[in-house]
Amino acid sequence: MAEWWSIEVLHGEVSAFLWQEQHDSALIEAALTNGALDGSWHAGTWGVAFEVLFETEQQWQAFRNLPVVRAALDAVPDPVSGLLIYRGRGGGSDARKPRRPKPAPAASAASLPEPQDEPRFDLTRASPADLAGAGIAGGPGAGRFASR
Repeated sequence: MAEWWSIEVLHGEVSAFLWQEQHDSALIEAALTNGALDGSWHAGTWGVAFEVLFETEQQWQAFRNLPVVRAALDAVPDPVSGLLIYRGRGGGSDARKPRRPKPAPAASAASLPEPQDEPRFDLTRASPADLAGAGIAGGPGAGRFASR
């Protein structure tokens, strides 16, 4: 079964775009002459990626070990942390096992507290005596407006 392989080159001391400009023809020719079924370049703000499809892993290994490919990979702008080589396309999603979409965040994802009953006041049971102690209906301060 055919498999995709990816070579990602990140920007470093110089632009990965310049690296691609210098090596893309040699990498494409090497891939095609060694059995590649398909290939494509992708550019992003982080750098460039060369994705290539081979029928077998042995064809990939033969391509990977070619002197022209090794020289191109040795010349990446950031040789310490600017080169990623892996099976699959686009960030490591294997062609045989595509990434499953993550569930979309939803408002109901987190449980909310149960609604509480609002406190209710029964004003029909209030008596004038209760109101008098509160400063209403003839109690202390009756007839004056209190500022709150």
